[in-house]
Amino acid sequence: MEHASAAAIVDTEGLVTGWSEGARHLTGYPADEAVGRSARDLLVQDPPPGAVTALSGTALVRHRDGSTVVLYLRGWPLLTADGAPGGYAVTAERPGGPPALTGETFQQSSLPMSVHDTAQRYLRVNDTALRMLGVTERELLGRRLPDVMEDVSANGSGFDRHLRQVAETGRPACYDTTSPASSPLGEHAWRVEMWPVRDASGAVTAVAMAGFETTEQHRARRRLALLNEAAAGIGTTLDVVRTAEELIGLLVPDLADFAGVDLLDWVLGIDEPAMTDAADISLRRVAHSSAREGYPRPTPHLGEQVVHPPYSATARALREGRTVLSGPGDPDFERWMRLRNEQAPHNRDWRGTVRSALAVPLRSRGTVLGVVLLAVAGSREPYVGDDVVLAEELASRAAVCVDNARRFARERGTALALQHSLLPTGLPGQVAVEAAHRYLPSASAAGIGGDWFDVIPLSGSRVALVVGDVVGHGIPSSATMGRLCTAVRALADVDLPPDELLTHLDDLVTHLTVDGAGDEAAELGATCLYAVYDPVTRRLTLAAAGHPAPAVVLPDGTANLVAMSAGPPLGVGGLPFEATELELPEGSVVALYTDGLIEDRDRDIDHATAELCRALTAPAASLDALCDSVLKAVLPEEPGDDVALLLARTRALGADQVATWDIAPDPAQVAAVRTSVMDRLAAWGLAETAFVTELVVSELVTNAIRYGEPPIQLRLIRDHSLICEVSDGSSTSPHLRRAHAFDEGGRGLLLVAQLTQRWGSRQTGGGKTIWAEQPLPGED
Repeated sequence: MEHASAAAIVDTEGLVTGWSEGARHLTGYPADEAVGRSARDLLVQDPPPGAVTALSGTALVRHRDGSTVVLYLRGWPLLTADGAPGGYAVTAERPGGPPALTGETFQQSSLPMSVHDTAQRYLRVNDTALRMLGVTERELLGRRLPDVMEDVSANGSGFDRHLRQVAETGRPACYDTTSPASSPLGEHAWRVEMWPVRDASGAVTAVAMAGFETTEQHRARRRLALLNEAAAGIGTTLDVVRTAEELIGLLVPDLADFAGVDLLDWVLGIDEPAMTDAADISLRRVAHSSAREGYPRPTPHLGEQVVHPPYSATARALREGRTVLSGPGDPDFERWMRLRNEQAPHNRDWRGTVRSALAVPLRSRGTVLGVVLLAVAGSREPYVGDDVVLAEELASRAAVCVDNARRFARERGTALALQHSLLPTGLPGQVAVEAAHRYLPSASAAGIGGDWFDVIPLSGSRVALVVGDVVGHGIPSSATMGRLCTAVRALADVDLPPDELLTHLDDLVTHLTVDGAGDEAAELGATCLYAVYDPVTRRLTLAAAGHPAPAVVLPDGTANLVAMSAGPPLGVGGLPFEATELELPEGSVVALYTDGLIEDRDRDIDHATAELCRALTAPAASLDALCDSVLKAVLPEEPGDDVALLLARTRALGADQVATWDIAPDPAQVAAVRTSVMDRLAAWGLAETAFVTELVVSELVTNAIRYGEPPIQLRLIRDHSLICEVSDGSSTSPHLRRAHAFDEGGRGLLLVAQLTQRWGSRQTGGGKTIWAEQPLPGED
């Protein structure tokens, strides 16, 4: 066999002195051309120093036809008669033997295969590998792959590293890698297997490699991974623009070199879907991104409108409700690109490299919301059917999230408008307190809550302060809040004490719950705090139904929560409410609030209330400024619930504004009372009101003596109006009636109602009080 007889003799000077027939078969050189030449001239490159020392190793020999032959050389020293080196006998054979490396199976394998020496240089490579790399065997043999093609090694595949690892350890290796679109291999995925090739002694003399293309499996895994990422990464917020940005983040660069999301204008508002018959389609760009930052430079800019002609892929996708795949060679695509080049010439070069484009409609619940546009350019493969299916799936998920965000924005806007229409926009004029308020709707996904507050003027210059919170969020909670707010005003007009008012309100909520159906009834739970302040006595009476206690800041700067019973929430039914009463110095600040101010899943409520009391004592130019500073100091950056805050600074009516008389239950006392009242009006400079006041006092005092019970008391209050109050120990309330022509009585209260601005009665702890108000001169 030729490899067995391939031998040469080389003297100590490196000259060939003997040449066998086997050597001619391996190298093509006959003996007369080889003998006398330097052995170095027959080598393509010098062998490694280790091989020379060991007198064995792989060498690259130049064939007579110019090709490179890989041979395994082994040398034996030839000694002279005196034992000195006289030359070397060198034998040559192909590494691994002819059956392993030169067989037709290796050469014609459909898998790319190659053999490398322990220095990672190519010893042999089959036809499939040469075709894929686009090089010849002569260019590759004896060289390392990175020396031939730098862009292949630049993708971080670790090809050389794995070859070195197998050669050093003698253990096979298997790894997955990808080649970029710019490489000679193109954009593909590979499973690479490497194993050591050993000689008869078991030493590793070479490393063999085979590649298995796994591009389809890789793309399938990547598509599945994108869908998994979409499930977790799209729709993390109920914000339309943010959802579009999340979709773009998934598409670029995995599925597109450029992607943009254009939405119809009505999607960004709270209006119903608007249909248009216009030929051109006008959309608004809300998100876009490029694989290379700043290239292409996106046009239009975010937030701008872009008009798509009817033949464009975007307009067709929106109009037809289906995905449109286009690219070079499509007349409509070419026409569209020409138009875009005229509109934005700075991106002309990039458009010239576009290989394929997809326009996918964002469709949810039968309504098209907009279009997502994808494009690949350069050396990337054009879109195929699997890419279309993946893009449609991602767009479908994003469309549902966009539609959910749009519906949430619409419901939130409706609930907010409803709530603003029900909450007081300006506080009524009264002298009992100076008030300021703040209402902050929640921006969370739960929606607008049912928080409310109110300031209600009462008889006798008193004022009611109310704050409440309905369980739940959205329009149902806002509607329930409106019903409760109206009910509180109606009950306050009856002038019920705080604990009784909450009892009636509790009954109302119970009835609403019973009358409700299904889950809606569960939304009717609520809390409420109702307080009444009297500027004459400077007493604050309050009761709570499951609501946080208010804080009070005294004029000396101390702040504390009011010690009171919270009571059960409204709707529980059957449990009593307890009223708390305290006297406040003039200038005290009462802070009423909903639980959103101090409660949060990540906050300690005791710490939050301490922060509230500390913030209330901070210097502020006004109550409005104090509201702002309290919210800034107490609220977290992103409150999870609605917040209502009502601050009231108390005032007091001085002795010069109030006059009181105790009256004996004797009709003869009426004349003396009238005289005292006239004297007081004169002292107040209100002589103009004497006639009406005298009639009112006479009627109310006479009725109290005739129909009431002791003790009887008359009180005049000079406020923004003149208030006349008569109290007695009877709980029987008066009422208007129509007197007949010949009746001797029954006309007194009718006269009072006709002559005064308003009148009424209220129950007290010891009976009742009948009151009447008339405007002061110049106050009409």
